[in-house]
Amino acid sequence: MEREKPSCLCGSLQCIGPGCNSFFAWRLSVGSKGSATQNSSISLHRSSWLLLAPLLTPPIPVITAMPCSLCPEGAHRFQWIRNLVPEFGISSSHVKVLSSPAEFYELLKVQIKTAKQRVVMASLYLGTGLLEQELVNCLEETLEKSLQANESPNLRVSILLDYTRGSRGRKNSRTMLIPLLQRFPEQVRVSLFHTPNLRGLLKLLIPERFNETIGLQHIKVYLFDDNVILSGANLSDLYFTNRQDRYVLLQDSPEIADFFTELVDAIGDVSLQLQQDDTVQMMEGMIHPYQGDKVRYCEIANRRVMEVIDSARTRQELLHAKTFHSSQQGSSTLPQHDSEASGGLKPEPDTWIYPLIQMKPFGIQIDEMVTETLLTEAERDARIYLTTGYFNLTQAYMDLILGTRAEYRILLASPEERIQLQEYSRAGWTFHAKGLWLYLAGSSLPCLTLIGSPNFGYRSVHRDLEAQVAIVTENKALQQQLHQEQEQLYLCSGVVSSSTFEQPSRHVKLWVKLVTPLIKNFF
Repeated sequence: MEREKPSCLCGSLQCIGPGCNSFFAWRLSVGSKGSATQNSSISLHRSSWLLLAPLLTPPIPVITAMPCSLCPEGAHRFQWIRNLVPEFGISSSHVKVLSSPAEFYELLKVQIKTAKQRVVMASLYLGTGLLEQELVNCLEETLEKSLQANESPNLRVSILLDYTRGSRGRKNSRTMLIPLLQRFPEQVRVSLFHTPNLRGLLKLLIPERFNETIGLQHIKVYLFDDNVILSGANLSDLYFTNRQDRYVLLQDSPEIADFFTELVDAIGDVSLQLQQDDTVQMMEGMIHPYQGDKVRYCEIANRRVMEVIDSARTRQELLHAKTFHSSQQGSSTLPQHDSEASGGLKPEPDTWIYPLIQMKPFGIQIDEMVTETLLTEAERDARIYLTTGYFNLTQAYMDLILGTRAEYRILLASPEERIQLQEYSRAGWTFHAKGLWLYLAGSSLPCLTLIGSPNFGYRSVHRDLEAQVAIVTENKALQQQLHQEQEQLYLCSGVVSSSTFEQPSRHVKLWVKLVTPLIKNFF
């Protein structure tokens, strides 16, 4: 008789999935080692002579046990993710996949114009062209309507950008938004995140543009009342016209909108606040990101962000328990008119949203944990499609891809066994889409996708603030939407082989080869 196979990576036949001790041991191991690495890095930075050393030396890889996954087939096998982040169950009818920059731009304008309670936008920067000005005008008109309708207007606008990228040049993101601050000081907040790693001699010596390589606010989330757009696109004309990205709209999802509102608020609280005269200042009592104590600042930032994640996770767990208890008590037998009188019942969730946060400067590595686990556990004959605008996979991700038995199709990858390289090529267009689609063995449709700001590269993992969501669905119609999205991106690409690099246009100069090992960790 054949021996029964272990049900998870911990090797235990009795493992029940997320409750397995190896999962929590793995999480604690990562957390403790991450803190130790951060503290040693901080002490290193205290010496001005060694200031540049951490930036030119890759970190020592941490070998840890991976978590176990659930045994059941299908979408629910990914429920182990809720041990790290909140799990939001929604109906697939509330999820819409967009396909073009123009559609994304028009949706932004429509959502701004119809917002009543809140507009929250997190991006790397806001451009300075006519299309961006039109967005600012939409915000101004909506704020004006809110002001005229109420003595105490309900609409609040919160914008989070990166300080270095948003301050570049004489006309920049700050100058675009100052008129809103001047006209609606009680309703508008503009926060500019400044990485704590750009400080001292480093900040003094590195010129504009180059200083952005040290670390950025890279999250891209756009929400309006209870509607949330997750994307990798910035608020710039290229991303509204001919730069291909990804965009997913989550409609009527108040719990998800609350989470991302709280997340942006938390980052905003530890960021510089833009003033009406174009100066910046920290909130009262808050440690300055590059003038104050770095260790203390990072501890406070970690606590603020983790409070958002943990409190949302607790709320969702209580909601799940309440829903389960109600269903066990036979709440479905209530008269139909009672449910209609209370506003009607929401459709049963067939789709689950997991927000994945990566903020290595603050010791938060949730997205890295989940991505590595997905790559590790990819089964034989599963297919993974991975796209990124800047191909510079971390060594850990590359090793996991080469070490698993799944088949990979990667836009901008290297041609290895089971791995096919394809390059996006569309006349007059550039490519910025990133994400992952997971097809289980034997399935022609994906049951999971990752979408958001990370590029799966060194900067995304180690330097920048990143956020994406894992969307897991059992609904065939939504799976078909995601499949079509993936196909459309790959249709505009060509397969790359070794002969491609023999073309004159692909010749790499010697100095580039010599410099690449030193600078690759900045991208």
